[in-house]
Amino acid sequence: MDNAEKLQDVSEETNNETPEEVQNQAELRNEEPEVGEEKTEGDVANEQPQDEEKEEKPIEEAKAEEEKEVVKAEENNPEPSSAESEEEDKPADDEEHEEEEEVLDFEHADKEELVAKIREIKNEENIRSLDRVLKAIKPRFDELYEVSKNEALQKFVTDGNEADAFEYHGDELDKEFTTLYGQLRARRNKHYKDLENQKEDNLKKKERLLDQLRDIVDGEESSDSINSIRELQNEWKKTGPVPGAQNKTLWANYNALLDRYYDNRSIYFELKDLDRKKNMQLKEELCEKAEALNEMEDMKEAIIQLNELHDEYKHIGPVPKENQEPLWQRFKAASDAIYAKRKEYFDHLKVEFEANLIKKQELIKEVETFTQFNSDRITEWNDKTKAILDIQKKWEAIGGVPREKAKEINKAFWNSFKGFFASKNQFFKELESKRDENLQKKLELVQKAEELKDSDDWNSTADKLKHLQGLWKDIGPVPEKVRNETYKKFKAACDHFFNRRREQNQDQFKAFEDNLQLKLKICDQLEEAGAGDDVNLDDIYDLVDNFTSIGFVPKNAIKKIRNRFDAVKEKVLSNEAIHEDDRQDLRNHIAMGRLKNTPGGDQKLHRKEHSIKRKISSIENDISTWNTNMEFFAESATADKLKAEMQERISQAENELEDLKSQLAAISAQN
Repeated sequence: MDNAEKLQDVSEETNNETPEEVQNQAELRNEEPEVGEEKTEGDVANEQPQDEEKEEKPIEEAKAEEEKEVVKAEENNPEPSSAESEEEDKPADDEEHEEEEEVLDFEHADKEELVAKIREIKNEENIRSLDRVLKAIKPRFDELYEVSKNEALQKFVTDGNEADAFEYHGDELDKEFTTLYGQLRARRNKHYKDLENQKEDNLKKKERLLDQLRDIVDGEESSDSINSIRELQNEWKKTGPVPGAQNKTLWANYNALLDRYYDNRSIYFELKDLDRKKNMQLKEELCEKAEALNEMEDMKEAIIQLNELHDEYKHIGPVPKENQEPLWQRFKAASDAIYAKRKEYFDHLKVEFEANLIKKQELIKEVETFTQFNSDRITEWNDKTKAILDIQKKWEAIGGVPREKAKEINKAFWNSFKGFFASKNQFFKELESKRDENLQKKLELVQKAEELKDSDDWNSTADKLKHLQGLWKDIGPVPEKVRNETYKKFKAACDHFFNRRREQNQDQFKAFEDNLQLKLKICDQLEEAGAGDDVNLDDIYDLVDNFTSIGFVPKNAIKKIRNRFDAVKEKVLSNEAIHEDDRQDLRNHIAMGRLKNTPGGDQKLHRKEHSIKRKISSIENDISTWNTNMEFFAESATADKLKAEMQERISQAENELEDLKSQLAAISAQN
């Protein structure tokens, strides 16, 4: 949705200042009282005290004075106004009320469409939009439910039953709708309940802040009190809205206490002047930002930012009295310029909406022609689908139309749009029926191919399978969900036969001879890599893995290549340049690799792995027990001897444990 549509909801307010503008101006204009007036809750006193030497009042008298000031603040202070209370009380969802809302029309919807819609919104995050759909969709569902119920009752009575015995539980769509509706309604209610709970929490927090502020006002002066006041003001500002009934009283108490603070603390008047000057600098910056908004093209964003600037301006605090009126007039002038520009924008927007209406009416005429389309070719349906989707993009790009016409033209466009896709769906349902017939034909070919795959009549069977492959291509498509599965079965049967025939024709002996030569070559490379003082273990491991992965050799050469490999292996392992731990790891790796390449190697490795794990667990338990027992030996020559023997057993067990863990790592490397 473009900015024009989003701003349409507020276009009727442009002839006069909006309630927000009036509220902001009322709050900001009255930020400080004139001479002789009572101070309001939005004021922070900016004049020097009458008597810097006056004594601190007793606590009881100060509280009584505070109560009087609260009453005055409530009588004279415009902050917070009813407009502000309403602004604080409204849910966060309503902040987007200016956006044009989707037209909801379920007058002619059936149960399937209602259930589809409620499925669509089940993850909706915008609670306000969710609430609108729930309120709009429920009456239509109830109407359809009653129709179904009455039809069922009529049939029940017609069948000879008593009407009083009739019970209606609805169909699956009714149950799904009722379940989803209940879940969404509960989520909506929880959301609004959470908002109210949050307001109560905010109320408690602000009441605590008032107690803290009262303690500061009634307490002794200190160098940190001004910082505490500022921190408290920031916390107050960050705290969200409270229930409307307490809002005005809270503000009155808050500002009355601030007035007392600045009136009764003579030691900080110099700081107060500096604070006012800082406030003036901050408000001047806000004036500059407000003036810069006049250059923005996006009026909705400009208004949002201006409202934020008004809120900041209100919370900053007082400025030197001589600068108060000029500063406010400057800020007000910048705001008025934005409001005037927005009015001009909306006047132009009305003209634009009328032009958009004409464009959309033309598109409605175009899309109506699609409802008459019919074809028996998928490509033509796809071409038409692309064309109507292009029209949809044009429709969505046009923008807003006058509100009084929006529902009518949207209904006209989308009825034709949905009508085309309903026809398309019907076409593909009929096409799916044809694909089911094709599936049965192809399943018959799969069965024939599987009957032929184990035949040893190589030439005849090959011709038959090629013929089946030709028939497969001529049949046509099958349902998408089983297409790959069906094709894989047919292909697997054909591949099985042709692979068998290919294997039959291969010179198997030559392949074994090639494997023998490769293994002999690797033995030479392994012997070379394992010699010398600089042994690269990664190269050794790679060569060993390559050797074990090559495959079979001629039967008469098995012993020869095994002896050659064992001799090279022992020569490499005897190289003193290899650390003992690495030597043992390599030995285990070779052993496990050889075990894996024997018949049933994976199962053997699995059993070996479990055996090693049991041994490791047993040895660890033994070591733990021996260590525990050693703690109970008394100090004596006999005990020392027993400790030494026990320590020797522990050392041997730890060495065995390391070897077992090395074997386990070698097994893991093979998996």
